[in-house]
Amino acid sequence: MGIFDFFAQKKKLTEAEEKWNRMWQLWAEGQAAAPYAQLMNYEAEVNNGGHSQYFFNTANCGDLKAETQVLLSVLPEPLRSNLQRCYEAFSGQEDICDDENDALFEECDDFFYVHERLLMELLEDYARTMQL
Repeated sequence: MGIFDFFAQKKKLTEAEEKWNRMWQLWAEGQAAAPYAQLMNYEAEVNNGGHSQYFFNTANCGDLKAETQVLLSVLPEPLRSNLQRCYEAFSGQEDICDDENDALFEECDDFFYVHERLLMELLEDYARTMQL
């Protein structure tokens, strides 16, 4: 075995890691179960571009009101209140492309990141149910 073969060896994933990957694979294929699909979409969009991106993309590609209602029914406090505050501001805009609430969205993004662990715990519980 050469030196490069040593570095090329991959660490074997734990069962928990494999289940976590399986959960995200199902989500990427559009096969994750509700409400976890909505939680995963929310988590991914906010981490990628914040609440403004989540609202804009969901409004343009789906039913934002329905998606938000699902989230509000399962998110733990204080994430639920944070999303509600943000959603009300977004819904009150005349134009969804308007940037009138950018400061509020950034504040809600920061709050989300501080409390994101609460959402991740829900996803970790779901991942444990995955069949490999």
